[in-house]
Amino acid sequence: MRAGVHWEFCEAMSDRDPGLATNFAARRQEMARDAQRRMVELVAAKTTDSAPGPLPLHKGVYTDETRFAAEREHLFLGQPMVAGLSGDIPNPGDVLVFDAAGPSLLVMRGKDGQVRAFRNMCTHRGAKLIEEGEPFSTHLPRLVCPFHAWSFDPAGKLVGQPSKESFAGCDIGARNLLEVPCAEHLGLIFVRAGGGDPIDAAAHLGELAPVLEALELHRAEPVKKGILTAESNWKFALDTYSEGYHFAALHATTIGITHYNDIARVDRFGRHHRVGFPDKSYGALPDLPESEWPQVDYGGVHYLFPNTVIFFGSIEPGKFFTQLFRLFPDGVGKTRCHFAVYAPFGVESDEQKAMCEMAYDGTATVVQTEDYRVAANGYANLLTAPDDYHVVLGANENAVQAVHRHIAEAIGMPLD
Repeated sequence: MRAGVHWEFCEAMSDRDPGLATNFAARRQEMARDAQRRMVELVAAKTTDSAPGPLPLHKGVYTDETRFAAEREHLFLGQPMVAGLSGDIPNPGDVLVFDAAGPSLLVMRGKDGQVRAFRNMCTHRGAKLIEEGEPFSTHLPRLVCPFHAWSFDPAGKLVGQPSKESFAGCDIGARNLLEVPCAEHLGLIFVRAGGGDPIDAAAHLGELAPVLEALELHRAEPVKKGILTAESNWKFALDTYSEGYHFAALHATTIGITHYNDIARVDRFGRHHRVGFPDKSYGALPDLPESEWPQVDYGGVHYLFPNTVIFFGSIEPGKFFTQLFRLFPDGVGKTRCHFAVYAPFGVESDEQKAMCEMAYDGTATVVQTEDYRVAANGYANLLTAPDDYHVVLGANENAVQAVHRHIAEAIGMPLD
């Protein structure tokens, strides 16, 4: 059974990383209580975690082709990108296609359990070894080129070459696959699509690592995946994930009913952050001693620089799910969001699987028809706005401001 093999693999991960033997349920409960204290304070004060002041952004931050080219080079090709979670390829021989960042890549787990990434390109005549696009994944003991049947093992080694003698004497006549940097850490698989130095995933995550470790992403099992699209710049679509200022207006029939508008707890971790949005049950807590507060499940929106959002939470007490959003540009004015929902600790029952599918469907509908609708309309307006037009991020859009500042810093193009 797949889940059983997956759990055996996770146990092996625990053996390699002693930190994974921690009581994560207890740690999540501690984090939940800490977040609860802060959100009670915000609800009592009727305020939100804020930046020092508003931030005007020239429309070119979203529309300028030169800035977009710098983002492609320095972010999507140069930064570690999340290609998936460990549970997407739990077993030796599992492979997934990762082509959203630019070149088509194959991410494979070898017989030794290690994850590696390669160009999806046969070293004979350059044909694609797997012709499907992301989010395709499968199990293949070896990759066989559909053009001339050269074959490669999951470690990228050339193991089959029809008419091998025809290539004798050629230095490149028997090449292995072209490898690109790849790292697996805390259940996340990172790839640097443009090549370059090895990935130090721990350094990339920095202070956010202990928080993500507590989510036990190494145990998450995929339930449903798909692609959402927005006719807007990728940053315009990304902005909506980091603020609750829009809940009452844009999500009036969903989260606007259950949660406070414009109240958010923001925790910074270098270029990453975590945001928590209190639901309206918090309104009764400021008048109660902490000893009488209800126990709550841990939940939050975790942003990984530059383009990934991980939501961990529960639909009802004790019933968790993990959502992964990875936003990629498809040109300066188009966005593809690779969206996936996981059972956080493996699929435990048909009922739980159905609940995770429901979480996918409900979220996809809201994001596609509300958030991305507004993003597309706003982006279309920016294209025809006066040359000196600026949007403005309020002090209450604290985390959104930070995302833009960090992106500008990484690409070497100031916001002003």
